[in-house]
Amino acid sequence: MNFTNDDVTKLLEIIKSRRDVRGNHFISKPIEDEKLSLILEAGLSAPSVGYSQPWEFVVIKNKAIKQKVIKNFQKENEKAKEIFKDKELYKNLKLEGIEKTPINIAIIYNKPNKDILGMTSMQKMGEYSVVCAVQNMWLMARALNIGIGWVSILDEKQLLKDINKNENSTLIAYLCVGYVDEFLDEPELKTLGWEKKKKKEKIITFLK
Repeated sequence: MNFTNDDVTKLLEIIKSRRDVRGNHFISKPIEDEKLSLILEAGLSAPSVGYSQPWEFVVIKNKAIKQKVIKNFQKENEKAKEIFKDKELYKNLKLEGIEKTPINIAIIYNKPNKDILGMTSMQKMGEYSVVCAVQNMWLMARALNIGIGWVSILDEKQLLKDINKNENSTLIAYLCVGYVDEFLDEPELKTLGWEKKKKKEKIITFLK
């Protein structure tokens, strides 16, 4: 299959328009089953080391489980507030949309019980493969005008326990998935001045 210049332009637009959506931007509109299927299909289509496909997607709609995750977040967020206590901005950030979004997805890496091609030297390649799946899902969601927020302020062991995963599982991402009131023109933390955008010439090196 060959793609056109218009396809390339559109893909770059989607990539640049992807946002980590904060909880205050999600709305209550339900996500259609066919669109959820497309997001999951995008994840399943990601590259994986040794074609191991080491991912598992746990789609969470259950309110009781969401409440457990919220309590988990709140506990860990109190710790984070102490770390960033000199930044007043942190206290005002709405960092999660766990309850507000109709769907949460826990993205799991399942450790293989055999040797995997490409992982004999770099064991982390399996987990990196799952991150590729997350990015695929994020971009598909954006193409569908659906927002995703990645919640990383969580106790991993407690989260895995709450969704009935065993010790061979690793939490790679916890995603809040839902429609939004708007997609911001720029990443919110950039606009708020949390960090500055790095210059390309500082982070790209050509070895000739």
